Amino acid sequence: MSDFILQNEPTIRLGFFFGSLLLVGVWEFLSPTRKLRAPKLWRWTQNLGLTFFNSLLLRLVFPILAVSMALIAQENGWGLLNMVSLPLWLSVIIAIIVQDLVIYGQHVAFHHVPVLWRLHKVHHADIDYDVTTGARFHPVEIALSMGIKLGVILLLGPPVLSVILFEVILSSMAMFNHANASLPKPVDGILRLFVVTPDMHRVHHSILIPELNRNFGFNLAIWDRLFRTYQAAPQKGQQGMTIGLSSYQKAERQSFFWMILLPFRKEKAQLGNKSS
Repeated sequence: MSDFILQNEPTIRLGFFFGSLLLVGVWEFLSPTRKLRAPKLWRWTQNLGLTFFNSLLLRLVFPILAVSMALIAQENGWGLLNMVSLPLWLSVIIAIIVQDLVIYGQHVAFHHVPVLWRLHKVHHADIDYDVTTGARFHPVEIALSMGIKLGVILLLGPPVLSVILFEVILSSMAMFNHANASLPKPVDGILRLFVVTPDMHRVHHSILIPELNRNFGFNLAIWDRLFRTYQAAPQKGQQGMTIGLSSYQKAERQSFFWMILLPFRKEKAQLGNKSS
């Protein structure tokens, strides 16, 4: 099974991306939690256009990506996990957990370091919240994130299988927990003990700054509880809360070029617990 995954990594990742997009999109259509403020077709074409541009840019800018780096580390015995003898299944679990913790820490940093926030606010400036928000990031942020991933892989030496699995899980979970849909409360209550649910992460996209700095996790729910950044629900409820950033509430048609240029604009936007 692991050999099959390694040999078909690009196809598997692409399949999971479009499969998750389709499944969550259908879920949103059948049972939307909130009424969208911006035209849906416009949002999807612009947000996904940015996503595909980012993917192309990574291929052009980086000579190697995460999976290739894991292969190089494995062949050369680099990284902590390549220096110890552990069962493959245990190495995979450890590697996925560590990578997820790094993503949590990276997310916190992008909220509290001014120059990083200017990039990350492209994600938060969306005045709506749906599956495409989960894939909407500025290309420079994506490039920095890849640089961090490569560094972690070099130091950790994770199995190649774990890197592929983590990339698939992270992408699929980001679309799931950005869904404009909600699970039944009993199901949500149990599931969010383990993973991030749409109602849990939606708090993080509140216009209110204290809520903006809660629920940073994308995948495992433990980190927000462990580091005391967890908030169960928005103050005004899932229906009453306002999504986005205060500076961009009137920007309903946020185009591809608007998002690309956003970090370089002079408008004020939230950062931590003060304005930038």
